[in-house]
Amino acid sequence: MAITHETYIKRCIEIAENGLGTTRPNPMVGSVIVHDNKIIGEGFTSKYGGNHAEVNAINSVSNKELLKESTLYVTLEPCSHFGKTPPCSDFIINHKIPNVVIGCIDDYEQVSGKGIAKLKQAGCEVIVGVLEKECKEHHKRFFTFHNKKRPYIILKWAETNDGFIAPQTRNEQKPVWITNTFSRQLVHKWRAEEQAILVGPNTVLQDNPSLTVRDWTGTNPIRVVLDKNEKLANHFNVFNDEAETIILKENSAKSICTKLFNKNISSIIIEGGAKTLQMFIDENLWDEARVFTGKAVFGSGVKSPELSGKLISEQIILDDILKFYTND
Repeated sequence: MAITHETYIKRCIEIAENGLGTTRPNPMVGSVIVHDNKIIGEGFTSKYGGNHAEVNAINSVSNKELLKESTLYVTLEPCSHFGKTPPCSDFIINHKIPNVVIGCIDDYEQVSGKGIAKLKQAGCEVIVGVLEKECKEHHKRFFTFHNKKRPYIILKWAETNDGFIAPQTRNEQKPVWITNTFSRQLVHKWRAEEQAILVGPNTVLQDNPSLTVRDWTGTNPIRVVLDKNEKLANHFNVFNDEAETIILKENSAKSICTKLFNKNISSIIIEGGAKTLQMFIDENLWDEARVFTGKAVFGSGVKSPELSGKLISEQIILDDILKFYTND
């Protein structure tokens, strides 16, 4: 079976995932270099401030002479401007790589076709749009932030088998668990992948959560706490020194998104409670939702948010059901 451009771009997407949660505000790009139908180099975007994917891929090639007869594959258009690092397009040109295959154009205004133009001007053969849909999906956080001027928004909650997100009353100031330990570990993995996490004041008052990564290895997200009526005292866990905390006094999802964009936050998980989640749903400011259903039954309590979105997949985690929705 012939190896196609699509095969190598798929590999670029695979290795790019290694940068999830560490590259922001840069996109997590993947790149491979192919010579005579064999991969001779691979790279993904380093932690912010480090090398981009193309540079890491080129540096990984032991015999640099082969680059003059190779094809570089990359998920996103190589940059053409100076930022924390020099332009990747210049690095490709300097190594005399004759062929470049790009998944999708970077429509960030500082790049947006300029990298492709520079490569072509230097004599490179450039192909654009291989697995474009998949590459755009992969770079969804980056594109949402720059095109919609807001973070990529993930809604997450757990509900009981009879449709409640929390009990009506509780005896202690701590979470009432609906899901099993494996589901909760997965949530901590998600926290490490996104830049920020947001809750409303009632979640802090009732659960006193830490909103950190404890059951997974990774960086704690920035904690965003809504407190428009200034009800929260500083003894709550969200104000400890385990992670940065931002307090917002906004009362609409739109104004929250504007504040977060201005703070350069490119992705966020909205973890509750019900009123906060419903506010983002009602204002149609969400991109995907991840909803757990546990086997617990409350009989009464705080009803789960009402969501209208497209169910894209579901999975079983022991006795929990996890459903993924996208906002069409």
